[in-house]
Amino acid sequence: MKRVKRTQTYLDDLNAIETRIAEQGSLQAAVNLWLQIDHQVDLLADPNHPRRKGLVVPDAIELVAHSNYLVILEEDET
Repeated sequence: MKRVKRTQTYLDDLNAIETRIAEQGSLQAAVNLWLQIDHQVDLLADPNHPRRKGLVVPDAIELVAHSNYLVILEEDET
């Protein structure tokens, strides 16, 4: 099984999303979304977890983590 490595950019973006939602008055929703997205990223270690060829970034792979959020990923042998 492959392993998932998160970049600092991914973590920074995810934290920024959480902060923006929390500032709108829903800390619990912000935390829940952070956990939901990150859990789906964990599942990418399974090659059968849904993903699609890049539409936003050609030659990349995309995870539709939420109706408003995409995770762009690179994949190698590990």
